[in-house]
Amino acid sequence: MRDVAWLTLSAFGGPQAHVALFLKIFVEKRRYLTENELMEIHALCQLLPGPSSTQTLTAIAYKKGGGLFALLCLSIWLLPAFGMVTSFALMLVFWQGEEKNINLWAYTQLMQPIAVGLVAHAGWVIVRKLVQTREAVLIMLIAAVAAYFLRTPFLLPVLMVLSGVATSLKYRDFVREEKTAFTVKWKYLILFVVLFVGIAALGGITRLLPIRLLENFYRNGALVFGGGQVLVPVLYNEFVAFKHYLSSAEFISGYALLQVVPGPVFSFAGYIGALTMRHQGIAGMILGSLMATIGINLPGTLFIFFAYPFWEQLKKYRPVKASLEGIYAASAGLAIAAVFLLWEPVPHTSLNISVAAITFLLLQCTRISAPLIVAAGILAGWLMVNY
Repeated sequence: MRDVAWLTLSAFGGPQAHVALFLKIFVEKRRYLTENELMEIHALCQLLPGPSSTQTLTAIAYKKGGGLFALLCLSIWLLPAFGMVTSFALMLVFWQGEEKNINLWAYTQLMQPIAVGLVAHAGWVIVRKLVQTREAVLIMLIAAVAAYFLRTPFLLPVLMVLSGVATSLKYRDFVREEKTAFTVKWKYLILFVVLFVGIAALGGITRLLPIRLLENFYRNGALVFGGGQVLVPVLYNEFVAFKHYLSSAEFISGYALLQVVPGPVFSFAGYIGALTMRHQGIAGMILGSLMATIGINLPGTLFIFFAYPFWEQLKKYRPVKASLEGIYAASAGLAIAAVFLLWEPVPHTSLNISVAAITFLLLQCTRISAPLIVAAGILAGWLMVNY
């Protein structure tokens, strides 16, 4: 739990960067599991809807201590980000004055190029560790190009399945393992369906905004593949363009502030939930953030509790084990694509290019950690605004 607490305060840069941190802390430093075990868990989470890095951490905790321990670690992982995004929302509502809000944006102006550097370094670590054969290199490049040009949330599971099938044909290279009887924990899948239908029905009957928020985010958490990069445009379409709960400026300001929040990208849901209930006062905003945070993370957690024990048995089959090479390579390709997708909206100035490059080099060549780099970026933004 202490390691999770440290991670949640240092995990900047999104899911690709988070996996690199998991490798460093859980595998290399603590040896809670092997590199292959971590990559197998991450591959499984890439196939499921929901927040992939949060699901990866939950599965690791489930492997080490069971369901209750996993829920405790998940709470520790989510709590700092929940507190920060809720505080940001409260600040934007109660800190009056357009000029101050613009300054909030300006203070974070270096966060996007820093995030690009963080993700680029994480991508390099993932490629170096996962891509070992010519077939894997080819799959990685195809996945990267497809993810960049075909920007649909349903591409991710298709890419993973096709990449796995491509290398599953090499199953004869693996030694047979003794099989055990499958144990499927159907209760978690049944609970997911019951909640999916029940929350929607309750929201429709009561018309209470907190319940409707819970349903909105539960639905998004259950149907979104690809992590936060995919979730953000989905939330924009629903809560800004369609329901008008937030203005475009509020949404963009929140996304900019999200760059300085460690932990899961899905924590952005809490910011939206808080602003949606701004007319209910501070207590209402906190409740809205809580409903959104629970809703967006609960489906992925139930999927992990259902799928992980099943996966542990399934991966003993040689074709499944062989398929992991392709799934790993596709994951590396997605990490490469994430760098370019994250860089796309950033102004291509010499300053931003330099910041991204320096971030990458500091992580690659020194022992300076991501939190220190982010803190330096905030300080530099403040200096640029005030001097």
